Amino acid sequence: MGRTYLVEESIGQYLTELSTKVKPYVTGLLIGQCSPQRDYVIRAVRTPPKEQQQQEESLGPPKLASLDEEWITTHASQVSRMLPGGLLVLGVFMIATPELAKDGQNALRKLIFSVEKSLSKRRLWKPAEEEVSDRAALQICSATKKVVCRSYDVQDPKSSAKPADWKYQSALTASWVALGCTVNVNIHIPLLATSPSHDLEKNTKNGLNRWSKQIEESVFLINGQVKDEDTELLEGQKKFRGSTQPSTQFSDVKVLTQLCQGASTRSTATVQVCSGSINLRGAVKCRAYIHGNKPKVKEAIQALKRDIINTLNDRCEILFEDLILNEGPQKKNFGREYHVLPQRLFVSVAGSSVMLSDYKFGDEAAGEIQERFVEMLDQPVQAEDMHIAEDISTVDICPVTDSPNDTQQAQLTKATLLLKLQQNMGLVVAAAVAVLASIFSFNYFSD
Repeated sequence: MGRTYLVEESIGQYLTELSTKVKPYVTGLLIGQCSPQRDYVIRAVRTPPKEQQQQEESLGPPKLASLDEEWITTHASQVSRMLPGGLLVLGVFMIATPELAKDGQNALRKLIFSVEKSLSKRRLWKPAEEEVSDRAALQICSATKKVVCRSYDVQDPKSSAKPADWKYQSALTASWVALGCTVNVNIHIPLLATSPSHDLEKNTKNGLNRWSKQIEESVFLINGQVKDEDTELLEGQKKFRGSTQPSTQFSDVKVLTQLCQGASTRSTATVQVCSGSINLRGAVKCRAYIHGNKPKVKEAIQALKRDIINTLNDRCEILFEDLILNEGPQKKNFGREYHVLPQRLFVSVAGSSVMLSDYKFGDEAAGEIQERFVEMLDQPVQAEDMHIAEDISTVDICPVTDSPNDTQQAQLTKATLLLKLQQNMGLVVAAAVAVLASIFSFNYFSD
């Protein structure tokens, strides 16, 4: 028996519109959520057009062999950053002319495995053994509008196509459950003296990988309660007869991180020669969404855990990409510097109760965020629908060779910078405490 994909009804209209414009083919991503019983597809997003591709198509007869896998996988990586917990790239689609239909499934299969390989490299978590690993391959003929849906097991390189049902449903996310939390972060990452060229990105990744294991082992309180993982998430929240309970329910979650290892775990101290350290401190806003079909507690907790891990990893990646773009990949020695970390924001999308996510630097205007949504998600959004979830955060990079006087001066300089930020924002003294609590510091010490 193949997988069943329940699909938001508006996606059918979107794909139909694309099929009238396609010349000779178009590819895209399917975004949704897996569950043991069925999968949910809540968005379809076309691959952004590439000028070079348009020029190649005008020079000769179209061929699917000319598909730019790197362009498509890069798009998938960018889109995955914009998805809150519980959502993932669930598959790929292709709309093609009848002449190209014959090779369509082979091309889709190749794309599915390429996209999954690219996304898995960025993850700091491992899929659970019982987790659904099938991904959808949707093919539509632009002339006949015939829809063929199959699935492939991305954990099996030799997986063959399996038939799958593609069923449209209206208001698919109306009864979904939202979960949110704020996680305080205090991560100390040593930089080994043997680390080549003070590889900040690699060391940060290793430190985040260790931290992600602590998140995996944390205790999650849902609405103030510890719930058994195998119980239903909505147990005790049944609708009363005759009541009009809001369709979208929100659960507040507290994350309790263990301060030490369990008594059964043996630990030994390790002495290492270090050239400095990286410190990540602050508070991150996290959110996850779960389908409303009797979801289990473990599904909700897993989705939120992954959002916590992903959001910190993503913003570090974005920061390093920005540094390389502005300062060049050859920069190895860092002096005292300040940077502003990207803030997380959530965006309401028309026709869905699920909010999408993005990150912005302080100097980015709302128009730039709107352009990114159109380019990455083929989705126009209004400025008033963008909600910044976090206060301004800073990155502090300082050398280890500071003398005591230099260190005091550096601390004074940082305090002065923060004071200026507060004055510019018109904050009162009472509000300053909240701002300092949300500061997301990134300290780097080098020889």
